[in-house]
Amino acid sequence: MKFSHFVLAAAVLALLCACSASNDPIKTKVPPRPAGAECVIGLATDPIDTVRIGMVGLGSRGTWAVERLTYVPGIKITALCDLRPEQVEGSQEILKNFGLPQAESYSGEEESWKGLCESENVDLVYICTDWVHHAPIALYAMQCGKHVAIEVPAALDMDEIWALIDMAETKRVHCMMLENCVYDFYEMATLAMAQQGMFGEIIHGEGSYQHNLGPFWDGYWNNWRLEYNKSHRGDVYPTHGIGPVCQALNIHRGDRMKTLVSMDTKAFSGGGQYEKYTGVPCPDYANGDQTCTLISTEKGKTILIEHDVVTPRPYSRMYQLVGTAGFAAKYPTQLYCLGETPEGEVDAKEILDEKVYTGEEMEQLQAQCPIPILTPELTALAKEVGGHGGMDFIMDYRMIYCLRNGLPMDMDVYDLAEWCCISPLSKLSLENGNRPVEIPDFTRGNWDRQKGFTYALAK
Repeated sequence: MKFSHFVLAAAVLALLCACSASNDPIKTKVPPRPAGAECVIGLATDPIDTVRIGMVGLGSRGTWAVERLTYVPGIKITALCDLRPEQVEGSQEILKNFGLPQAESYSGEEESWKGLCESENVDLVYICTDWVHHAPIALYAMQCGKHVAIEVPAALDMDEIWALIDMAETKRVHCMMLENCVYDFYEMATLAMAQQGMFGEIIHGEGSYQHNLGPFWDGYWNNWRLEYNKSHRGDVYPTHGIGPVCQALNIHRGDRMKTLVSMDTKAFSGGGQYEKYTGVPCPDYANGDQTCTLISTEKGKTILIEHDVVTPRPYSRMYQLVGTAGFAAKYPTQLYCLGETPEGEVDAKEILDEKVYTGEEMEQLQAQCPIPILTPELTALAKEVGGHGGMDFIMDYRMIYCLRNGLPMDMDVYDLAEWCCISPLSKLSLENGNRPVEIPDFTRGNWDRQKGFTYALAK
């Protein structure tokens, strides 16, 4: 072989090696568990007969949570906190109107919430601030020995995610993200059907947050949400879409998310919306109009998650489950599709018909698999109290039910980690030419310890 051939062969080999390396997933670290910390899968703490709640963040979301919680049995709102004193006063008025005692007030200082976390009259710190303050407040509350409930997204980067896990494992307290969409009636009904095998084995799921926020940007105090989208690339709000899918796929309950890869469009619309609502030109808007993230699992299944808050497409969380024997979809029309079993002998090459169930037929299918955590009375109360059709109330009710009965939460700190990590890891994929990224095992080896998602119920 001529020397030039050796050079060419070496160059080709080097190129192949470079291409292979570029396609290898980007590694993500799993830090060692802190000394004295223990896995909290299935964590059950001492029952609390009356759960004393401290509310931090009393904007529109927090104020509505105060009113909603007054309908949940076994709670007492004992502390209220917001930087703005008038917001605390407004929530005190809500308690007064319901004939309830006034709560401790914390306001006026950037870290007024620390006093609430330190209060001996608080068992659970319920956090509804802007996203940036979620993890710092939760970490301090757990350090003070409190259980925490954190609005979505609970954590914004990998450091925050691991810090929340480590603190929950060290203090052995509940750290629950307030993901309401897993309590939507359709999602719960579909999960019950999937668990009864009506769709065969679930092999693929889809979820999204597609919601044109143009009419809502100026409703966020100090424009914090638009500012966050301006400065951050990736799927910054994945939990509504991925939460219900992960429950159906038994993530860290028999399977785990292993690798993701993300792609996005340019920010065609975001900069224009920013200028419209702030009056400031924005040529460097970071968040693409559309972000897509594809995830593979340890058991060879897949998940698709999308994010879009600036185009005029209709609201959708997508929510689709694909099984070996059936299919479920919520948007734009709620339906199920099940394979029909023909009578008599069938040629192996014959394509079997499928039947689509909507309306009353769909409801009859759902009735065959009751939702284990719902009673007719609770369903009626949830629809009466409301909150995104009642799912917010069921979320609060279940959290308090588990605390009062000393039961594991429906959503633990590992759910929080898995659902929130899509944001920083999608950004990592995008900024590295859409390379695959490893999703770390947040349970540190315990992802297969539990077999299937279940709701804990008192005996």
